[in-house]
Amino acid sequence: MRELFLLDGDDADDAGWQERALCAQTDPEAFFPEKGGSTREAKKVCLTCEVRTECLDSALMNDERFGIWGGLSERERRKLKKRAV
Repeated sequence: MRELFLLDGDDADDAGWQERALCAQTDPEAFFPEKGGSTREAKKVCLTCEVRTECLDSALMNDERFGIWGGLSERERRKLKKRAV
């Protein structure tokens, strides 16, 4: 599925969005909190990130099961996918 993502769309062939992501410049542990831990700090970083949409799209396409991606937790991404179906 990763190959499909990389070949789909104009910007998708370039994973350069990851280099521009604010999370790459902050503590990665904030984006992978322990079960029951707070996601507040990670989501706060995501709110101002210029590549939030690309990040979320990538997480949805690649079925990321852990962490905060595009400002959403795994549970929030699952709900989003269910609504889209």
